[in-house]
Amino acid sequence: MKVAVIVASLGRPDSLAALLDRLAAQTQLPAQVILSLESRADAPPAQNHPFEVEHLFGPRGSCAQRNRGLDRLRPDIDAVVFYDDDFVPSRFAIAGVARLLAQHPGVAGAHGLVLADGIGGPGISADEAQRLVDAADAAGEPQTVSILAHTHGLYGCNMAYRVSAIAGVRFDENLPLYAWLEDLDFGGRVPGPLVHTDAFRGVHCGEKRGREQSGRRLGYSQVCNPVYLLRKATLPRRVAVRMILRNLIANHARLLRPEPWIDRQGRAAGNWLAILDILRGQVDPRRILEL
Repeated sequence: MKVAVIVASLGRPDSLAALLDRLAAQTQLPAQVILSLESRADAPPAQNHPFEVEHLFGPRGSCAQRNRGLDRLRPDIDAVVFYDDDFVPSRFAIAGVARLLAQHPGVAGAHGLVLADGIGGPGISADEAQRLVDAADAAGEPQTVSILAHTHGLYGCNMAYRVSAIAGVRFDENLPLYAWLEDLDFGGRVPGPLVHTDAFRGVHCGEKRGREQSGRRLGYSQVCNPVYLLRKATLPRRVAVRMILRNLIANHARLLRPEPWIDRQGRAAGNWLAILDILRGQVDPRRILEL
């Protein structure tokens, strides 16, 4: 089974270089690697790898960048993995994707185990992430493949899809820039089962560079995007409501003592801008481009 890797990135050439090194150490090499970037300044230094690395350049935005990658997949590719640029995969990850989809032909897509995730805190250093992954890999390649749960959508930092299952499906470019919840929206439009599996794994560093340039924009997306996806019927109502309430409570509860890496004041302001727009009947995630 031929597995491709697509990485959308902005302003993190060093993270990309580290990820390419991890891909070069895979027990099954990726058949195609695509880096979807805004400009050459985002590209890692040229290095020799045991696979060709294709660079695509165009407008920023997670959805637009991933779509450019999908449009460049070779016709012989069987599966595609989307990695965040700050994800550190196990060296058995690509082989695990191939094994899962071969053993479970009905599965359309999956996300793997995240051994540690820095997204909810200050982040995990690249060195610590590699230490955690190497420690897990020391036990050797997993001999069994388990489906841990069936899911509505997949976690975008390390998700894999069978190419035949996503024919014609693309990320919604009405979700601009960081594209809050684009992974759940994409999965919600894919026919066939989506699962959580232990077949592949890694650590998500939760790198903060380039992630929150404007708390107002992100806060707006935290409220507007779930409502937008609810109206598209790609996000269940209970999930949308839970996400909105969770973010509203977190942003307002921490206004007086915000985390250094989070603009809670900006997020709270963005939350209320979105609420006001929704009450006016305006539900458009692209509004963040005006903020």
